[in-house]
Amino acid sequence: MARILAVCNQKGGVGKTTTSVNLAAALAVSHKRVLVVDLDPQGNATMGSGINKIELTAITGDLLLNEVAFDEAMIVAEKSGYDLLPANQNLTTAEVELMSVNSREFQLKKILSAVSKRYDYIVIDCPPSLNILTVNALVAAKSVVIPTQCEYFALEGLSALMQTIERIRNAANSELATEGILRTMFDPRNNLALDVSKELLRHFGKQVFRTIIPRNVALAEAPSYGMPITSYDNNCRGARAYLALAGEILRKHKKA
Repeated sequence: MARILAVCNQKGGVGKTTTSVNLAAALAVSHKRVLVVDLDPQGNATMGSGINKIELTAITGDLLLNEVAFDEAMIVAEKSGYDLLPANQNLTTAEVELMSVNSREFQLKKILSAVSKRYDYIVIDCPPSLNILTVNALVAAKSVVIPTQCEYFALEGLSALMQTIERIRNAANSELATEGILRTMFDPRNNLALDVSKELLRHFGKQVFRTIIPRNVALAEAPSYGMPITSYDNNCRGARAYLALAGEILRKHKKA
């Protein structure tokens, strides 16, 4: 059965899609069978996986509305090493239509439960808001990876997200846990980043991943080539960091 990870933060620009794509690719490099679910209408995870979102004939939203079968929507992202449920702007329309579906918050859970045996890991790239798509991800997931920049408003945003996770746990998914808080776009020359990093460790302790994702030019460039960092430049600091993150997660689950 697959371990389902929701990569989630309601704040935009924290490296959420970068983490979804590159963590998935790093897990695939580690010989794991991986599915990425793009739940963001911007379709950035789709484009970053080397798939043209404009040419799609079926997307994740069609699955959520029971209009297509899984294998009709799923694409093998060969450059990235994993399977993909893609998204584009049409997911916004599907999101609106989903509101009239019975048990709408359980739609993604039903879909992924049916294919769980095919994969070792399923990574869900959530939109940067706490909408019905994000709720679907949190109901389906086993745990949440929370990317966050070490900046002034980080702790405030994390507190709100933790409250949301707790509400989902109490209402619809009692098994939901925090996989870890991931410090992204980290610059050790920045005093504020160092201070916020210390505060994160003080507040959340072992919930903070040991791995830190650095600011890295190659990480910023890779999506424009439709590649995860492991394919674009597997020797750069960003690639090494995401491989370390995958290793940290794999070791944790091996112990569990």
